[in-house]
Amino acid sequence: MLAPVPPALISCGTAEKPNVMTAAWTGIICTEPTLVYVSIRPSRYSNELIRQTGEFAINIPTTKLAKAVDLCGVRSGRGIDKFKLAGITAAPCEKISAPQVAEAPISLECKVKEITSFGTHDMFLAEVVAVDVDETYINGKQALDLQKAGLLAYAHGFYYGLGRKIGKFGWSVEKKSTKRKRMARQNILPNNKNKAGRHGK
Repeated sequence: MLAPVPPALISCGTAEKPNVMTAAWTGIICTEPTLVYVSIRPSRYSNELIRQTGEFAINIPTTKLAKAVDLCGVRSGRGIDKFKLAGITAAPCEKISAPQVAEAPISLECKVKEITSFGTHDMFLAEVVAVDVDETYINGKQALDLQKAGLLAYAHGFYYGLGRKIGKFGWSVEKKSTKRKRMARQNILPNNKNKAGRHGK
């Protein structure tokens, strides 16, 4: 019942024989060192490949990739090229031999540190050794701005596009600047209601 979650595209294998699957059970374990995990059933082809190479990439999808995400989650790559089938591109990574998904705005290059079996799934604990970001989503302040990326979310069997940005970390306790306080006292703080009064005829 822990939802929504990112339906991440997990790319693995090699450049010569790439594979990709969809996994909703992935996330962050630690900041330093930067550790993440992905949980995959032992029967999955990707489980086999990641065990062989010790590498994989977590690719964060957008709403434009929703159909590809779903297809990669219901088809096996044992006998087919899922990159080709889904219409996505296997691009080389910087520090691992596994490919990344070129169309994803963010790809985390990961090297496996531990594998733990928990009943139905095996958990691959991995260190992030490189982060690949599409420069389209770097704003003028050289900060990552994914508001325009249209990130995809998954909850209880359905895919959703994330809504508008409503705040940032810490905004609930952020103090107003002196300038904004002064403008508020003088009743000249911009808002939707007085736009016509200030700009209209």
